[in-house]
Amino acid sequence: MNELPDVPVLLVKTLWLRPYVFIFLGIALVTASRMLGWKRTGAMFGITWAVAFAGEFASTRIGFPFGDYYYTASTVGEELYLSNVPFMDSLSFTFLLYASYCLALWFLLPHQAASSAPGRWLSAHEMLSWPVIGLTGLWFMLIDVVIDPVTLRGGRWFLGQIYGYPDPGVYFGVPLANFAGWFVVGVTAMAGYRLLDRHTGLLPARPRALPARDVLLGCGVYYGVLVFSLTMTFWIGEPLLGLVGCVIYLPVTALALLKMHRGTEALS
Repeated sequence: MNELPDVPVLLVKTLWLRPYVFIFLGIALVTASRMLGWKRTGAMFGITWAVAFAGEFASTRIGFPFGDYYYTASTVGEELYLSNVPFMDSLSFTFLLYASYCLALWFLLPHQAASSAPGRWLSAHEMLSWPVIGLTGLWFMLIDVVIDPVTLRGGRWFLGQIYGYPDPGVYFGVPLANFAGWFVVGVTAMAGYRLLDRHTGLLPARPRALPARDVLLGCGVYYGVLVFSLTMTFWIGEPLLGLVGCVIYLPVTALALLKMHRGTEALS
């Protein structure tokens, strides 16, 4: 009972302590609302947050789905926690999954439409197909391959040492189970969004087509987080870790640019 009045104060402190999280969140919300509308955006982000929080709550107790890890509680009183989970942590999953979804759409929609030129549209009739959902989960997992090792070293930058693993994993201290958990959470959240879309009638009709530039804005959020994470990686003096991240994303980026190039050619 005495903790409830502190929630607004802790929210303000969280915003002050983690401005980069809320900048990415704000950009993602605006771009998602352009593409999906506010009601669909709220549904996608809300489902993602709930699934992510449930996953973190469970993992810190029974080791599923992310494997066994713990939060240090080093910032209790400085930012908002829900039980033992920092609010900003589960909140970060929302814009990362949306950005991963946009990247999946970009790769799977016909390349003839893959152009950012004004007036060029992408067919959206399969925007919640299982291939899109599966690829979304893959991109969601892949970006954590870059994010998790540098956040694990948060004590060396302004994030702070907020969590750890009882048994350090083989990938720069991160257990491989963690990455599998990201895929599971991403696919589960997208499947929940698909279920709400197709069987409840609670959401407005999906747009018949998506402007390519709106999808690309979401991809921009993805690469914004990627560049931020790689910058922090090199800044704290982890060149090998940073180079591995760059090597992983070189083919992904090359394929994305190739798709854009082919889409541009289709306009000529």
